Amino acid sequence: MSDQNKGVVVQGRLIPFPSSISAEARASFARLVNEDGVPLNSLYTMPLPDDHAGWMKIKAAADEHYAAAVKGLSGALRAGVETIRTGDATIHIATPESMAEPDCAYLDFHGGALVLGGGEACRAQARMQADQHGALCYGVDYRMPPEHPYPAALDDAMAAYRYVLERHASSCIVIGGRSAGGNLAAAMLLRSKDEGLPPPAGLILLSPQVDLTESGDSFQVNQMVDVVLPGSLMRNNKLYASGADLSHPYLSPLFGDLSGFPPTFLQSGTRDLFLSNAVRMHRALRRAGVDAELHVFEAMPHGGFQGNTPEDQELAAELSGFVTAHWNRRALPKTR
Repeated sequence: MSDQNKGVVVQGRLIPFPSSISAEARASFARLVNEDGVPLNSLYTMPLPDDHAGWMKIKAAADEHYAAAVKGLSGALRAGVETIRTGDATIHIATPESMAEPDCAYLDFHGGALVLGGGEACRAQARMQADQHGALCYGVDYRMPPEHPYPAALDDAMAAYRYVLERHASSCIVIGGRSAGGNLAAAMLLRSKDEGLPPPAGLILLSPQVDLTESGDSFQVNQMVDVVLPGSLMRNNKLYASGADLSHPYLSPLFGDLSGFPPTFLQSGTRDLFLSNAVRMHRALRRAGVDAELHVFEAMPHGGFQGNTPEDQELAAELSGFVTAHWNRRALPKTR
């Protein structure tokens, strides 16, 4: 019997929404399951990697959904935004009303399972980051499959980083990415190191998709427990990779040489399908001598509780503190 046939048998059971989280977080859970307790997101099936027409239909529906969500946010966002092109890369540059950190920059990579989340959603996220951190935010609207498979998104990430480096000292730049954006943020730093570019002041990886081979424990343990991301994204991963080796560090940064990475903030939750990604990336960074901190939130699914819960507010405060602390380090005198 192979190791893949050995394991723990789990009988069918109800996993309750825990009393250890806020009432707002429990309400978020309730909105994301049907009356039988099945996650609503599990009812949707991604197309096969070669079904490009099917992917385009999914993308169109997602864009419509994101547009409605952004319209609902419009009154709460204060930062202005302009869109520029550098090479093939599209960047949304958001400027806050109050510039607390005029020399600093936040370079942001959006999530969306490597296929979704661009356009208006990316513009809105750049404005949100600018509002939160009081600094310019460069939101990278990277190209995605099926029209533009790997390495188009990584090429755009590199072009964006070079653009920001021309305008800000590396010690004044923090790079962040959520989910698929975490993949690109980390992969871009591996490639930028290979190409001799300086590292930024800090790196933020929120529930990062850093292992496209999906080899971690939580891909099994948290399957159908994560109400936001209940199952595998392997079809997305293969579509994105377009035949490239999923274990290559530029596709799965977890397997790369992480030495020389900047101080890193990692976040996940105990019900996140990608929990193993964050845990293993944290250990890999520590083994490489990188200052890395891991924040795991009770019962949090992939991407947070999808609302203004106390847990989401606490995470936002931790992120703000990390960003400010690492921007401020630029002013500290060097020690021997």
